[in-house]
Amino acid sequence: MTCKIDYRPAPDLLKHRVILVTGAGDGIGRCAALSYARAGATVILLGRTLEKLERVYDEIEAAGGPQPAIFPMNIEGATLDDFDDMARRLNKEFGRLDGVLHNAGLLGEIMRFEEYEPELWDQVMQVNVNGPIWMTQSLLPLLEHSEDASLIFTSSSVGRRGRAQWGAYSVSKFATEGFMEVLADEFKEQVNLRINTLNPGATRTDMRAGAYPEEDPLTLRTPEQIMPTYLWLMGPDSRGVSGQKIDAQPPKG
Repeated sequence: MTCKIDYRPAPDLLKHRVILVTGAGDGIGRCAALSYARAGATVILLGRTLEKLERVYDEIEAAGGPQPAIFPMNIEGATLDDFDDMARRLNKEFGRLDGVLHNAGLLGEIMRFEEYEPELWDQVMQVNVNGPIWMTQSLLPLLEHSEDASLIFTSSSVGRRGRAQWGAYSVSKFATEGFMEVLADEFKEQVNLRINTLNPGATRTDMRAGAYPEEDPLTLRTPEQIMPTYLWLMGPDSRGVSGQKIDAQPPKG
């Protein structure tokens, strides 16, 4: 679908909403958490590095946003019991979720498949596919308690067309697209929950720099510049949009 780079959200777009953001410590996740809080949401910051989450927490409070919550978790080592425990704790604290942005991700290595190590492959699949899938299963009851919930999985252009040397990352994003379609079809009659993928595109992040070390980062949009689509898809203006593969910015060229 066409991106919403020119979307102008209402100042209180997400007021009274409770939104979980994974990988919230830096990059796009940090920016999304700040943007959602600025729009009035109570944001649950999930990530593996407590210090980074605390900095984002402080930024939200300094900006006058609703008091966020911190949930440290290393998805790579998380178990089904960890996800179930998280859901119980969130249910006790908030009673529902109005949105989840699955943003945490692992690049792996850019190399030919014949050189890929199985351990690294499994690591990428755990962080990018298995973790978000089983976390979602645990959180679905909380999303179903919302009057208007949005579940967003982060995708990539290499999850829509395979590219040489992108290995586990590319395959993980194909899996993400497929899982979204399955889940969206299962919930197609449930109008209070929409499920989509969002491709951030070429964005000025550390992950992008690791994949393209020779690229000039100043030629790329910043995370702040792609937030309009993130806000639109998380907020009520995207009601009725489900099962879609959405881009956060126009394609280059």
